[in-house]
Amino acid sequence: MKFWIGVAATVALAAGLALSGTNEYFFYAGYVVLQFVVLATAWNILGGYAGYVNFGTAAFFGIGAYTAVVLFKAVGAPLGVQILAAACASGLLGFGTGLLTLRLRGIFFSIATVAVIFIMHTAIVNWRYVGGATGVQLLRPPAMPLFDSYTRMLFVVMAVLAVAGVCIARYIEVSWIGRGLRAIRDSEEAAECSGVPTLKLKLFACTVSGALMGAAGAPLPMYMSFLEPASSFDLNYSVSALAMPMIGGTSHWLGPVIGAILLGSVQQIVTVTISNEINVLVVGVLLVVFVVAAPDGVLGLLRKLKWLHRSSR
Repeated sequence: MKFWIGVAATVALAAGLALSGTNEYFFYAGYVVLQFVVLATAWNILGGYAGYVNFGTAAFFGIGAYTAVVLFKAVGAPLGVQILAAACASGLLGFGTGLLTLRLRGIFFSIATVAVIFIMHTAIVNWRYVGGATGVQLLRPPAMPLFDSYTRMLFVVMAVLAVAGVCIARYIEVSWIGRGLRAIRDSEEAAECSGVPTLKLKLFACTVSGALMGAAGAPLPMYMSFLEPASSFDLNYSVSALAMPMIGGTSHWLGPVIGAILLGSVQQIVTVTISNEINVLVVGVLLVVFVVAAPDGVLGLLRKLKWLHRSSR
């Protein structure tokens, strides 16, 4: 019950902020942080629960963004339709990628997912309809009457996507699907011997993960009013999506949320105060610090501190 109250409160807070007189930059930065929440949560479904480290986040994210562009240019589809179509397209990509790569394990699977980024990037670069390598300029449609700007509306849309992604991840975690994925992570051979449908669960996780990443990418063209392959298929998305659950903790649905808010907020502060180029350095430093000092992430650190507090009584 508390979880659903928190969900409703989060959406209501996002809507309230968007309708308030808050500075416009807050919504630009908040959109990015919420986008990170979706990406981190999506990555954790396959990488955290099942233990399959996916470096292909940028491919699913980019395909989601370009699916939205195609629909907008072709039929002027509204944003909601763009997001649903992007989720379907990236989900299909996830399913196809899973069929081809999930029999691989460890570093071989990770390398295969990196290859997907370059394949999708090359395909888009050579597709003139979406602008090819030079990109495509887009004209935003009018925002909904309730919102003063399109950016505020996108902030609320991304908040809804973040909440939906977290709800899906939480459901998977507490259901038999999550138990099966954790069994795969601990020992795939033992899971198979116990009757766990390992391939089906991995395909499911890869599909859902890809769909959420694509949904996160769909609003990007309208957020930027411009889209080009180099930034859409940027490897920084893959690195950040991996780093955020590692920082927050991969064993619980809350870990990616904590990591995304922490890392996303720090990156936005660094961008404003120092330089945008320092973002990658921030990710690397935080990742190294947490891997060395708190390998179970913020949640693991909090559990240890709680145990130490109890044992000291």
